Parts: sequence; structure tokens; C-alpha cells
Amino acid sequence: MDDIKITTPLTDDVIRKLKAGDRVLITGYVYTARDAAHKKMVELIDKGEKLPFDPKGQIIYFVGPAPAKPGQVINSAGPTTSGRMNPYSPRLIAVGLKGIIGKGEMGAGVVEALKKYTAVYMVATGGAAALIADRITGMELVAYEELGAEAIRRLTVENFPAIVAQDCHGGNIYIEGVEKYKR
Repeated sequence: MDDIKITTPLTDDVIRKLKAGDRVLITGYVYTARDAAHKKMVELIDKGEKLPFDPKGQIIYFVGPAPAKPGQVINSAGPTTSGRMNPYSPRLIAVGLKGIIGKGEMGAGVVEALKKYTAVYMVATGGAAALIADRITGMELVAYEELGAEAIRRLTVENFPAIVAQDCHGGNIYIEGVEKYKR
């Protein structure tokens, strides 16, 4: 299977072509956010206030990057467990977020949001944080500096590797993979 190259911002047409199990290489911008930043963004949505970045067509990567060493853009940048974002991700998808990246299966509310709003959940390989960091060519702070590693940052990525885990058609590698190998 060949890697599928995608560029941000993502469109519905691109997302509809992606299926669970597809390997993708992402080029463009990816935003970082974890639980604390997600909570703050959902509070802004609830108040009808503007988010720190326009989520339309964008991807959020669930990561708290390690501080860069001299000469580096970023240090280790492995994914964090996605389930902690289950309460927040559907709300962000509803306002235009098109992709999320993490590790582990997302819950039913996220699955429904992926289908309803044409979005995709991808996984980055845990344990490959150094390889992932090599695909990040730029990083800038966007919001919530007080959150340290959990602040929102905009990463410039080139051929960032991920696997489609849960697609907008209901495909799910966590279910399909188990079924494939059941006896």
C-alpha cells in the first residue's frame, strides 16, 4: 500500500477518500493541543467567543512536545492518549476541525462527529517520537503559553506520517484489525 500525500487545510473531498488503515503523509500546518487546551477552547465555543486559531480544515495533534535542544525546531513529539479528548473533540469537529491525530481509539461521540461533519482521526506511532520530530520543520506558539508543553502551537510539517484509524465512513482499524485475526 502506498502512502497518500495530503496537504492542510483538509477538504471534505480529501477526507472522503481516506479509509481506515490508509497510511498518510501530511504536509502543511498541524496544531498541537491536549486536554487543558481543549477544555479552554470548548469553554470559548460555549461562550460564543473566537478560538485562538480558525479550526476550519485544520488538524489537531494530541502532543505535548518536549523542549527543543539548541539547533532543533522541536524535541520528542510523540502522540498522547486520545481518549482524554473524547469530551471535547466532537465540539471542535462541529466548528470545522477536519482531522485529529493521537494514539488509541476514540469514543462513540467522536465517531459520530467524524461521520456527521466529514472528519478523520489518525494515529501517529507511539515510540517514534524522534522520527516524527524530524518531520516538523517549524513551530510557533499560538495560545495558552501558561500551559507549558500543553500550549497550542502551530507546527509546520512535511511528510508527517500517520495512519487513518477512524474514518468518516465508520471504518475503524481497532475493530477491523481484531476481526481480521479472529479465529
